[in-house]
Amino acid sequence: MRSLRELLAGVGGAEVRGDLSVQVAGLAYDSRRVAPGDLFATWQGFEKDGHGFVPEAVSRGAVACLVERRGTVPPQAVEVFVPDSRHALSRVAANYYGHPTRNLHLVGVTGTKGKTTTTYLCREVLSVLGSVGLIGTVQTIIGGEPRVAPGAHLTTPEAPDLHAAFAEMVQRGDRYCVIEASSLALARHRVDDCDFKTAVFTNLAHDHIGGKEHPDAASYRAAKERLFWLLDPAGQAVVNADDPAAPYMIRATKGQVTTYGFQAGAEIRAEAVEIDPNGASFTLVHGQARRLVRLRLTGRFNVYNALAAYAVGMTVGVDPEAACAALERVAGVPGRFQVVPSLLPFSVIVDYAHTPDSLQNVLGTAREFARGRVIAVFGAGGDRDRSKRPQMGAIAAAAADLVILTSDNPRSEDPEAILADIAAGIARPPSGGLLSIADRRRAIETAVAEAREGDVIIIAGKGHETYQIFADRTIDFDDRKVAAEALLGRSQAGA
Repeated sequence: MRSLRELLAGVGGAEVRGDLSVQVAGLAYDSRRVAPGDLFATWQGFEKDGHGFVPEAVSRGAVACLVERRGTVPPQAVEVFVPDSRHALSRVAANYYGHPTRNLHLVGVTGTKGKTTTTYLCREVLSVLGSVGLIGTVQTIIGGEPRVAPGAHLTTPEAPDLHAAFAEMVQRGDRYCVIEASSLALARHRVDDCDFKTAVFTNLAHDHIGGKEHPDAASYRAAKERLFWLLDPAGQAVVNADDPAAPYMIRATKGQVTTYGFQAGAEIRAEAVEIDPNGASFTLVHGQARRLVRLRLTGRFNVYNALAAYAVGMTVGVDPEAACAALERVAGVPGRFQVVPSLLPFSVIVDYAHTPDSLQNVLGTAREFARGRVIAVFGAGGDRDRSKRPQMGAIAAAAADLVILTSDNPRSEDPEAILADIAAGIARPPSGGLLSIADRRRAIETAVAEAREGDVIIIAGKGHETYQIFADRTIDFDDRKVAAEALLGRSQAGA
């Protein structure tokens, strides 16, 4: 437990009504999860005003409430007014857990694409030097133990969940930690009080531009820049030199900069890149040294991710040969261009691509090594941006030979209506045809049944997810498992 006075150390603009000596037993930002003795933090969101949940939090035992509106806290609890609750909660969480990132070498990875894979590759490279924690979209790893932590439904959890995980990492002996730093987390101050030693920039695409959070390209880029602004002055910035946004990231940091990429100006670069269904090989050039690297991950984008991880390793003193060996050990990342094992003469790959740009990327990569057709199986999430649906339809029709439209997570929407929205963007069906099969299992089975030697099937949209959300229920559904069952069925049928 810590006193409220301790928790508010360094929090600017706080006005307190009540006893600063009150002891706080925990932190909460969801009124349903408040326990007696907690401090409850809330804010005015885009969709909902959290101040309406303050009475419930106090009734559940909150002893203090961090709020953005004066006079919203019942008298039995201490009211802490701040101009920005999210910003204040970052410092409060760091104070509560004793600033654990001061005892970790914290690596933050930001960018539109590649964050998840890059964090996994960084973790493998850094493990040469010691135990490495990880926080990201797919899972949290603490002390070598994978788990789903509170807040893990977010790419980057809220500040209390983050610092709780960091504190446990320190306690379990982790020396390093790699986290995905999403633009939302950066803009919403979740990582403001994390002591980053290394910041990595992968790329900047327009996938998340639009809406209230990132209304334009400049605001989206500024959110990414914030990671480099937060970087410790003695820290290291690792930047993709091939991306047009690279100069912005470099200007934003006071740390030392290492660049990577395919172009000649990058300090760490890849040459002689070769891609096939089972991996990618390239010559890694760093100064005068040249090393052949054979990744078990395929696609040019994974070569970029590997270069970033290698660069991170170099900034902390990993032996170059050991770093390359570590990169070659990584067999795959769940749901990220993940090959489904099969003895059949065609490939099935599952990927999380759920935006126009990411779908274009994965289909383009498949085209690089497909000896036959590219078959695309994908949909679009319900209750989400409808404008991207026809764009994805147009991209798939242009990049694939056979397109099978199917449900993603339809949520409250009619699955057939979502498929119609996607199909509206397809002016001319691809050469191999256009099918609309709302049942995702049947769509995957159809793709496997239709595949011929040399074909590449891309099942896009859900990646690592193991569920499917409908209006009235959520069911178990894993694209990788369903595809494996379809492949086994075809193998047993002798086809």
